[in-house]
Amino acid sequence: MTSSKSLSMQPSHDSMPKLFYKSQFHAKPVQPPKDTNLFGQVAIVTGASTGLGFHSCRQLLFLKLPHLIIAVRSAKKGEDAASKLRTEYPGAKIEVWMLEMSSYASIQDFARRVEKDLTRLDVAILNAGIVKQDYSVVESTGNEEVLQVNYLSTVLLSILLLPALKTKSPPSLPGRLTIVGSGVALFAKFPNRNEVPLLKSFNTNAKWDPSERYWVSKLLLHYFLAKLVNFVNAKDVMVNVIDPGLCKGSGLNRDTTGAPAVVMAIMKRVAGRTLELGASTYIDAAVTKGWESHGCFVSDWGISPFAALVTAPDGGTVGQRLWDETMKELEFAGPLKVLESLKY
Repeated sequence: MTSSKSLSMQPSHDSMPKLFYKSQFHAKPVQPPKDTNLFGQVAIVTGASTGLGFHSCRQLLFLKLPHLIIAVRSAKKGEDAASKLRTEYPGAKIEVWMLEMSSYASIQDFARRVEKDLTRLDVAILNAGIVKQDYSVVESTGNEEVLQVNYLSTVLLSILLLPALKTKSPPSLPGRLTIVGSGVALFAKFPNRNEVPLLKSFNTNAKWDPSERYWVSKLLLHYFLAKLVNFVNAKDVMVNVIDPGLCKGSGLNRDTTGAPAVVMAIMKRVAGRTLELGASTYIDAAVTKGWESHGCFVSDWGISPFAALVTAPDGGTVGQRLWDETMKELEFAGPLKVLESLKY
């Protein structure tokens, strides 16, 4: 059983303003070693048509990645992004594949295409995510949309990509799965964590709080990773969750309006990282970091502790309930069968 360094670290007790200030103004960026070369490798980046996803694609190509797959929900936006990258890197093979993260069927189709069409896969960066100001439900699943996209669908795609990342990467070079999280996960209140059933308790607009919903959707990834590491050997696939920090130019809050939009715009202008700098955290986690980052939360270019709620006295109970209900929700895709096939 692989241990996670993030699980053994003492959680941060800094206030949100203090941690934000330290992160945005004092964190020291880490660039890939000058001899980093991704020759021969294949990478997938989801939500890659704009923002951090697009800039992480550009940085992968700069490191001589020869084959990139941009996974997007809009074919036009994907092709526009690919066209820009092809102009900059004409020697690379850049493909646009459709992926709708609110659709389980689309995720399964995408995973099947990976298995069928790719002979190699080295890196997957799961960047797609949403913030919603108003409560909404995904009709095909019955789940609240932020929970669906940022947690449930991301978990499903992660699990379904693991076999390809294991078998389609060279034995000497483990596959890499980097899931994009957020530092706000550390401050999620998660007031419904003792509800039974747990997942269904998210599907109500009572006391709807868009910030808390986004925060908790990223917190749930910490619980997931703490369990996932028991199934995946770092020698096969290295998995981590990354916090890119607050970045100016990111389209994450594109649906936010009114006072919250004004506040966010000011914060980004005053303290936001550039998209290039934010995307470098992806490259650090997915390319530069080694086995020590397996099963870890990576923030400010370093290994960081999970949210305090994960290691709290009731963290194990809540984490197990969340895991069991998540596996049940995704049972149609056989996630446990996939994970058992990976177990060592």
